[in-house]
Amino acid sequence: MAEYSNSVSSEIPEETGKHDEENLSALHKHVMFFDRNKDGVIHISETFQGFRAIGCGVLLSSIASVFINAGLSRKTRPGKGFSFKFPIEVKNIPMAKHGSDSGVYDEHGRFVHSKFDEIFHKHAHTHPNALTSDELSQMLKAKREPKDYGGWIAALSEWKILYLLCKDDQGLLQKDIVKAAYDGSLFERMEKERQSKKQITTPGV
Repeated sequence: MAEYSNSVSSEIPEETGKHDEENLSALHKHVMFFDRNKDGVIHISETFQGFRAIGCGVLLSSIASVFINAGLSRKTRPGKGFSFKFPIEVKNIPMAKHGSDSGVYDEHGRFVHSKFDEIFHKHAHTHPNALTSDELSQMLKAKREPKDYGGWIAALSEWKILYLLCKDDQGLLQKDIVKAAYDGSLFERMEKERQSKKQITTPGV
């Protein structure tokens, strides 16, 4: 399997707001895919384009883009006024971490290997390196914090979309797929695979 890099830095350089690959945490890389023009800000239209690029339908992409941007925009723009465009500032994405999550990202957005391995050690009972749909649901329930309804919904949405798009023929969500999702390399790969399939199925001119 390919190895997926996980930087330990926590911020994008303040002076530019643009992406410096060597100074990105895993969480920054996770969301950077959706910054389609790489200007350091993710707008609703870019979130929509990102979801479409990895294979989500128009309806799911529309709902997800509005839900995500509306939920994260204010958290990533401290001290700035409300905007109906709901922009997300990538450099501040660790501020938008929600409760009831897996704990794989620390407070700076860095990847915590022990927390990642814990997911499969505790919940992957059928196959040691994969989660079934039921095991995924059990994991989400185990991570719920009391009365953290927003966190419950966010975690459920993230994981169920990942499962829907990336489960294998046996209905398993493989460990290497989950790891790649955490640093965003999965999204790049999914987009390239979809583009390749389109080229194959498009009749030659």
